[in-house]
Parts: sequence; structure tokens; C-alpha cells
Amino acid sequence: MTSLPDGGGGSLQLSGDLTAREVPRIYAESLAWRVAGAVPAVVGLAAVTRADSSALALLLEWQAWAHSRNTVIKFVDPPRALRTFANLSEVSVLLGWPEEAFSH
Repeated sequence: MTSLPDGGGGSLQLSGDLTAREVPRIYAESLAWRVAGAVPAVVGLAAVTRADSSALALLLEWQAWAHSRNTVIKFVDPPRALRTFANLSEVSVLLGWPEEAFSH
């Protein structure tokens, strides 16, 4: 995880696995943002290689932090698997991603 620039509002690029194994560490690092009242304006997800439900929980938590500060985090370039998982979990809209139609 890349550090958040001082004062927030910058961008953050996540890379590698975003699973239950890594999310607790990333969450712990991000607590400093909450204390400082700063969150990134943009979180890039293109370099995320694997993700699970803990990834969605982390992103939703960061979104809640932003909303509590009357700001928004934009999550960009999510991998297809993460978008699909978010859609199936019915949280795509909460993350700012349009829902995708699935054919059966």
C-alpha cells in the first residue's frame, strides 16, 4: 500500500492481494487517516491481483469514513473479479460502480 499524502485528498494505489490475510494490516495502516480526518480522493485498484469479501469490507469502511467527513472516495479500475463480487454482494452502487447485468 502506498502512503497517503499529508492532508489527504491525494491518490492511493493498492497492489497485490487484498484478502483476509492482508486487509487487517492495510486497515491498521489506514487508521491514521481517520485520526487525521483525511482520506484519499482516489483509490486505484488496477494492480490488485486477488480479492475477497474482506476487500469489499475495507473499501466500504473507507467510504464510510469519507462520508463522515462529507467527502467521497472514488475507487477506480477495479479488477473484473472484484467488480463481479461487489455486484453479486449488491454493493457495487455503494462503491460507485455501475451494476452489471448477468445473464443466466
